[in-house]
Amino acid sequence: MPRTAAAEIVAGGSIARRFRGAALGESLRFGMRDWQVVGVFDAGATGFSSEIWGDVDQLMQAFRRPVYSSVVFRLRDPGAFDTYKERIETDPRLTVEAKREIEFYADQSAAMGTFLRILGTTLTLIFSVGAVIGAMITMYAAVAGRIIEVGTLRALGFGRGSILLAFIAESLLLGLLGGLVGIFFASFMQLITISTMNWQTFAELAFGFSLSLGIAGKSLAFALFMGLAGGLLPALRAARMDLVEALRAA
Repeated sequence: MPRTAAAEIVAGGSIARRFRGAALGESLRFGMRDWQVVGVFDAGATGFSSEIWGDVDQLMQAFRRPVYSSVVFRLRDPGAFDTYKERIETDPRLTVEAKREIEFYADQSAAMGTFLRILGTTLTLIFSVGAVIGAMITMYAAVAGRIIEVGTLRALGFGRGSILLAFIAESLLLGLLGGLVGIFFASFMQLITISTMNWQTFAELAFGFSLSLGIAGKSLAFALFMGLAGGLLPALRAARMDLVEALRAA
């Protein structure tokens, strides 16, 4: 741990791994001073792993801050939070706002989270439209190459509905296979941690990807929807194909 009244700091594990000069025994320069890294701590997948700790008096002096910006503490009874919140927020000696840790970090990253959601939704729509068009082209090519097969099925007594369902089932199968392949490759994104700047607080914001059964299920459902959207028109074309013209192509 850093010594009192010394220019020493301890770095979170995320900081020490990704930033030069933040490893054990190295030094960082900020606040017009050089700070010796005397320790590295691991707080797991929490915001603390992206922080640097040091003697509060030394850091406040370096950044010319006369007051505390935030205080972190743990209640003996987590269920008493609402009572404690009301007590300190109504204290006339204090000007504070009490929040749970999860709510605090959610507010800190709200703007960045909104930007990432908009960016992700936009990219998803663009790639989804491309996937639907690709599936449609593939199915139109399949219908064009199997005119004789369609004509033979119609001659054997298969109705338009059966042919429609057959091509839709094929399109859904292609969508399902594409979704499974996508989930397989997307699962490797869990091994990657992305670091960016939080423009609300000018602090590091590190985040990773998490693949759950719920997300996988929604992804497969969306893949099936894209397969249906891409294969519906070609399937209708195959079902409406004239029997005489199909057999004439033979």
